[in-house]
Amino acid sequence: MPAIDNTEAGSRVEPASVDAADLPSGTQIWLIRHGETEWSKSGQHTGRTDIPLTVVGEAEARALRPLAASIRPALVLCSPRRRALDTARLAGLRVDAVDDDLAEWDYGDYEGRTTAEIRAAVPGWTLWAAGCPGGESAAQVSARADRVLARARAALSNGPVVFVAHGHISRVIGARWTSRPASDGRHLMLGTATVSILGAEHGQPALARWNLPNPSSPELIP
Repeated sequence: MPAIDNTEAGSRVEPASVDAADLPSGTQIWLIRHGETEWSKSGQHTGRTDIPLTVVGEAEARALRPLAASIRPALVLCSPRRRALDTARLAGLRVDAVDDDLAEWDYGDYEGRTTAEIRAAVPGWTLWAAGCPGGESAAQVSARADRVLARARAALSNGPVVFVAHGHISRVIGARWTSRPASDGRHLMLGTATVSILGAEHGQPALARWNLPNPSSPELIP
């Protein structure tokens, strides 16, 4: 297993997504967002707060078991937050390493607040453009995404890599994989306990699947 780089979050590194070397055939990086929490249900920004899964969130995580069992990953990295670790456990994934770079965006002073509440004080606010006072900027989250993608690429020759993480950091990872700025994550919606797959076409990074509904989702029930 590749060594985990503990460089301080927010340091400047070259984007992993623009490496000139061709990606291995069958490249797959699986992004799994954690299951539902009370705050994800209410739309409250949840960064550092270590909130547990709801009963629904636990069921969503368990519903991922058959899919997770089919992956045969070379490396599984997980956010240090309880909601991500519990999702991995309930999905039947063995976590190889807890990686701080997969932690959710640090929302600083906006922790626990909804977008509507923030906009009541700061009209027109968006996370992607303005970041959060007392928290992280898009550039800092982008640096974390690039680092964790570099770790994944080092393991891809041995098989798929799995990240179990959060909504906004996963959206930044999706953007950075395709060499887009972190702010382009605004275009990549991501539900709870959904699965996305970063892949490659002709040796270049591509989004193979995005925001696949959780198997327990009503969208899949006829």
